Amino acid sequence: MNEVEMSVEKHVFEADVAKLLHLMVHSVYSDKNVFLRELISNAADACEKLRYEAIVAPELLGSDPTPRITLTLDEDSRRLIVEDNGIGMSRDELVESLGTIARSGTRAFMERIEAAQGKDGAQLIGQFGVGFYSAFMVADNVDVVSRRAGSDKAWHWTSDGKGTYTVSAVELADAPARGTRITLHLMGDAKIYTSRWTVERIVKDQSGHVPVPISVIEKPGAEPAQVADGTALWTKQKSEISKEEYTDFYRGVAGQYDEPALTVHFRAEGRHEYTALAFVPGSKPFDLFDPDRKGRMKLYVKRVFITDEAELLPRYLRFVRGLIDTADLPLNVSREMIQESPLLASIRKGLTNRILTSIEKLAENEPETFAKLWENFGSVIKEGIYEDFERRSQLLALSRFRTTASDEKPRALSDYVRDMKEGQDAVYYLTGDNLAQLKASPQLEGFRARGIEVLLLTDPVDSFWVTTAPDFEGKPFKSITQGAADLAGVAKQEDAATPSPEASPSVTEFVNFTKATLGEAVSDVRTSDRLTESAVCLVAAEHGPDRQLQKMLQGAGRIESAAKPVLEINPGHALITALAAYPAEDREFREDAAKLLLDQARVLDGDKPEDPRAFAERLSRVFHRALKG
Repeated sequence: MNEVEMSVEKHVFEADVAKLLHLMVHSVYSDKNVFLRELISNAADACEKLRYEAIVAPELLGSDPTPRITLTLDEDSRRLIVEDNGIGMSRDELVESLGTIARSGTRAFMERIEAAQGKDGAQLIGQFGVGFYSAFMVADNVDVVSRRAGSDKAWHWTSDGKGTYTVSAVELADAPARGTRITLHLMGDAKIYTSRWTVERIVKDQSGHVPVPISVIEKPGAEPAQVADGTALWTKQKSEISKEEYTDFYRGVAGQYDEPALTVHFRAEGRHEYTALAFVPGSKPFDLFDPDRKGRMKLYVKRVFITDEAELLPRYLRFVRGLIDTADLPLNVSREMIQESPLLASIRKGLTNRILTSIEKLAENEPETFAKLWENFGSVIKEGIYEDFERRSQLLALSRFRTTASDEKPRALSDYVRDMKEGQDAVYYLTGDNLAQLKASPQLEGFRARGIEVLLLTDPVDSFWVTTAPDFEGKPFKSITQGAADLAGVAKQEDAATPSPEASPSVTEFVNFTKATLGEAVSDVRTSDRLTESAVCLVAAEHGPDRQLQKMLQGAGRIESAAKPVLEINPGHALITALAAYPAEDREFREDAAKLLLDQARVLDGDKPEDPRAFAERLSRVFHRALKG
């Protein structure tokens, strides 16, 4: 028996391994692909450790100073090999690092470096020492052969992950010249990890920007092909990056094929340091209106992908694609979920402010590009007016709206306020389902006659933000379908339709009759100063939601029924004056007329008669009377 054979030692893991490994393999990680990220992270750490130790001991690099990570695929033997030329491990380090779950050699090394020179030390990834064991999600046996830099001995660690492991010396000829080689004997259903396409995709998605080049050997004996060059675009100076490089990177990180409308690239320094590279797409992502409203910003820690589920931006900026890279964000044990921390809050605030400021500059300097951006994402950005109190004023100033003065080119609220009429004291708006319907609304007539501009709001979120935004530059928002119009203080235009005259006694009597006839179908019937052409319209009461919001809440099941509307009657309309002059003795006809007026107002409001059969019968009686007459 030779010296190598005699050195085999069997050990029991220093933990309840059967339970702990089962928990980790089946609970800690939700995605099996993560094992490769973890092994590559460990390999990158080993190369970083060597780089720092070589500062004072350059002989450790020998004749191989360039760090590298190599992935060898062996489909025939169902093996995946991950090898690095980093610092490597001695026997004691193998036992300490791989024999004690959750004791991280990386963390101990990082603490030693920080104690010596502060937080600007090595860019190390691992912290908790459990990532290596994710390999047992896909492998039923793992072999680790390692040789520490500067050592003349190499060691072999092996385990099936079920409770024990062995450590033995190994011939130098069977070990890397320096560093660590991990061989995964894959389970049957994990053979896919010997596919170059699969492995290359995982590397590019999750580890493509670690600070060490990564190569793939498609089968034993083949030449290595580099799949990641060890550089990260976001770490370069902006002046060194071409527009084409930004576009290529955007297409990779966003999964889009267009060009970005806006690129935001900056490094935050000071108390919290991080790098951000974010893009506003040039077209709408397919998941823009996903009910979950999740963002798609990726989080990296020291250039290693951690998660794309961190709330790095408010949900009204969920269309933004890109990444954040930081060095000292606290992570949980699996690095799949990040812990809430002051740093995360700082990143979220800083990134949000920077993106909104960049969009504001785009609106100022490139109005055509901004107009396209607003067309794509304005309906989503406006969610922030409703949700983000801190930035409400900023978002209102950024927003653009179609109006009665400009229904083709959206206008800013600052332009609206600048052009307000003398005597006008509110920003008026009308909400609805589509622009054509809004432009035909009878409620607009009195405002049009006085040249008062009205916002035409067709996005569902519009009905909500107007209820929470108290004002813009001191001017309150007011729905033209709610409460009294109160237009007396604004003079009508000379060429406008004549406003409704004061109600005559006969019209007043008819209005009172209509109110009594309709009963609880309406909350009130009154003469209108907002109608100039139509006979009737519906509005909401002074307090509570306007008509469109009531419809939305009712459709969503949030309220059982909408509040009873107010029926407004144009006292100068020919139909109203004719009905008012009709003999009071013909009560049946007058009742039909009153109910038809309500149905007419419903139709003008985009609804249908409440009782279609009764409506048809009333209409038939009126036609019959007209034909007989």
